[in-house]
Amino acid sequence: MGVMKKVILAAPRGYCAGVDRAVKMVERALETLGAPIYVRKEIVHNRHVVSELEQRGAIFVDSESDIPEGAVCIFSAHGVSPEVRRNAEERNLKVIDATCPLVTKVHLEAKRFARTGRKIVLVGHEGHEEIEGTAGEAPESTVVIESADQIDSLGVDPSEPVAYLTQTTLSVDDTLNVVEALRERFSDLSGPRSDDICYATQNRQVAVKAIAPDADLVLIVGAINSSNSNRMVEVARSMGTPAHLVPDASYLEPEWLDGVETIGVSSGASAPEVLVDGLLQKLASFGFTDVETKEVTVEDITFSLPPWLREEAAASQEGISVS
Repeated sequence: MGVMKKVILAAPRGYCAGVDRAVKMVERALETLGAPIYVRKEIVHNRHVVSELEQRGAIFVDSESDIPEGAVCIFSAHGVSPEVRRNAEERNLKVIDATCPLVTKVHLEAKRFARTGRKIVLVGHEGHEEIEGTAGEAPESTVVIESADQIDSLGVDPSEPVAYLTQTTLSVDDTLNVVEALRERFSDLSGPRSDDICYATQNRQVAVKAIAPDADLVLIVGAINSSNSNRMVEVARSMGTPAHLVPDASYLEPEWLDGVETIGVSSGASAPEVLVDGLLQKLASFGFTDVETKEVTVEDITFSLPPWLREEAAASQEGISVS
């Protein structure tokens, strides 16, 4: 009798509502307006999704300045700064905004805090598109930190009025520690009305915590530059379970499986399920054919598409021409 090899598949995993909406917006724009459609930055942090859309006629650019005057421009799910919006307007770009509504909420909070004259401490990863966009709402008054030990170097007076905001895709536990450290430091500290870390980030981390103790190895399907996927790997490791990020099945290293009986599998918010299926097939070829799903919460959140994309898509499916 050999070793019992099995996979525990976490739920919820994969696409969140903001990613699902953003990807659909590019697909619908291509259907209704025709190629080429320009997208500023990766629509979501996933190479597989981006190359699929490229094959359909989407052109991904690094800056709105790279887009021909008057063309259609889609802003990615991560959001953009007001400066990018101004540039797009000057270039007469037809903008379709695929910013996740939960990121927009953070932008509105940044504006509100800046108006009240507070210094804004933005907790997140320097250089990530979401942080660039949010910090751009109030660049003069915003500072970015990733961890509590950077608070000292901010050079902000402890009595100064300060507000904090966070990137939506951070580690729930780490962020809690940073916010507690900010509370200890500043006597006048305001925070967001409700936590900025989004429901999907939290749910995926909770689900990883639930499967990690029963697994000898955790594999998270997600892109190298996906913040929420990287945090899921960290969460598994924090539970004492070896864990790896696998952008797709080809990244699986057979030696990871030495002596492993149970593998936990999940995927980040921008990873399509087809990549998870590919990993499960590859694991099955190593004898991990028994797959059970462990569901921690049920997600029923959806974000609706802009009306014109909804109507045109419905009409084009019914074969009615829209003038």
